[in-house]
Amino acid sequence: MQETTRRGVGSRRWQYPAYVSFMPPCNHACPAGENIQGWLALAQSGAYEAAWRLLTQENPLPATHGRACYHPCEAACNRGELDAPVAVHAVERFLGDLAVEKGWVVACAPPSGKKVLVVGAGPAGIACAYHLARKGHAVEIRDASEQPGGMMAHGIPAYRLGRDALRAELSRVLAMPGVTLRTNTHVRDVAQAMTEGGFDAAFVAVGASVANHLDVPVEDGRRLLNAIDLLHDVSEGARPLLGRTVAVIGGGNVAMDAARTARRLGARETVLVFRYDSAHMEALPTEAAEACVEGTKIRWLSVADHFGADGLTVEKVVMNPDGSVTRTGVTEQMAADAVVMAVGQHADLSLLSSLPDVAIAKDDTVVVNGHFMTGHAGIFAGGDCIGGARTMTTATGHGKRAAQEIDAYLKGEAWEHPPVPPVVTFDMLHLPDYMDAARTAQPEQPVAARADFSEVVAGLSAPQARREAGRCLSCGNCYECDNCFAACPEQAITRRGPGRGYDVSLDLCSGCAACAEQCPCHAIDMVAEPQNQPTVEGSLGEPLAPARFRVRA
Repeated sequence: MQETTRRGVGSRRWQYPAYVSFMPPCNHACPAGENIQGWLALAQSGAYEAAWRLLTQENPLPATHGRACYHPCEAACNRGELDAPVAVHAVERFLGDLAVEKGWVVACAPPSGKKVLVVGAGPAGIACAYHLARKGHAVEIRDASEQPGGMMAHGIPAYRLGRDALRAELSRVLAMPGVTLRTNTHVRDVAQAMTEGGFDAAFVAVGASVANHLDVPVEDGRRLLNAIDLLHDVSEGARPLLGRTVAVIGGGNVAMDAARTARRLGARETVLVFRYDSAHMEALPTEAAEACVEGTKIRWLSVADHFGADGLTVEKVVMNPDGSVTRTGVTEQMAADAVVMAVGQHADLSLLSSLPDVAIAKDDTVVVNGHFMTGHAGIFAGGDCIGGARTMTTATGHGKRAAQEIDAYLKGEAWEHPPVPPVVTFDMLHLPDYMDAARTAQPEQPVAARADFSEVVAGLSAPQARREAGRCLSCGNCYECDNCFAACPEQAITRRGPGRGYDVSLDLCSGCAACAEQCPCHAIDMVAEPQNQPTVEGSLGEPLAPARFRVRA
């Protein structure tokens, strides 16, 4: 007989509830693939070491990233639709600093007998070495600089990333069994280095440390610098005198760091000369805002013409619909004792020149396949030298992924990316009632006191970090709030015990969906009843414990 009534509660069940684990948006947005929701849940309960261990399954440098990551996880956080995103980076910094204080270390697998060369001790190289060491492989890191860290040590100013925290976390990685570091070692031919060293594979992570240049005529011995060299020299203790007024050409994050560094070197006025308008600012809004708070000004729609005794001559431009700019011929003079170029950088890839099967793209990046391998078997690449989003956390994610691929290669296997569950969006949550909880602000130095390179932002206390972690909505993952247990009108749901989730009796369940419709974090889905199958009693799944939450690799 054809059914004419609507589907709903009745004598015939057509759906039933199943506990599921979806992808939280913070996890999905993290370039390093951290299980943010999972370690926040542990931190909320006060299990700080367990939280740190879950975090460091993906990222070896939480104290570093908690300070200097641009935290795209927070931009994706569903909590931002209610009041403000969870301060993920602040809790991450707390866990990282606590681990340094307590001396926590990670365990490594027994030696595998395999040996890998890592070229570059920046975020990608360090992450790759860390994950390979955990798998039992011997790793030798070679870096041309005197100190490890790459852009973390030489490109990010100390007022954003304190050097003590960075050194402590780097030291922990370098002390892992099987990891060795050779500094002041310039690898000029990676194939030759592999042969001479008896390496089974290599990971090229040389970064993008060579500054791009603009053709700006300079007269009368005026001082023209590039931002990369300036930041590197300052990181090594140099304190160049740039004069009273400094112009910075560019509008990216490096330009903002150069301007803020110039202020700390004694400049009274710093001005960015940027070819686009404010709607096309290349720097992240937070970075630009911090620079402006410290007094940096911006000349929009302007390009440098020449630098002479009268200062910097800038020419006004107009933006075209296609994003290009057209010079207007209208020039202005602006005072400048020094000009700093911050117009991007590229990688020195000469170490791959002897390998004709390794392709180099037109933008001076290494071409890799979906497994991070170059055209030459056994040579992988990642980080800034392969392009993409050139951030510390993206490079860390590349290093982790490359380690997974290298490990599989050494075993004669192919690594396969696990399936990614659907991402839980705000509209999927059921929040008829929630507690207002303002975001915990980290203490900051007053602007007037920012005269040196000491850290501008301080960390959270343990109570503050635990409270901030508690603001997480646990999107897509059951946290055993008992709402489903209380909402079921048929008493079909029973508790299995802390951390074990719930059982649903199909003999009692009517399929009314009351449990799913009130689940605050959307950890229950209604599943269609199988056709022509008898109803049986049993468990319909359980929430995953924090260490087993699905995450993006």
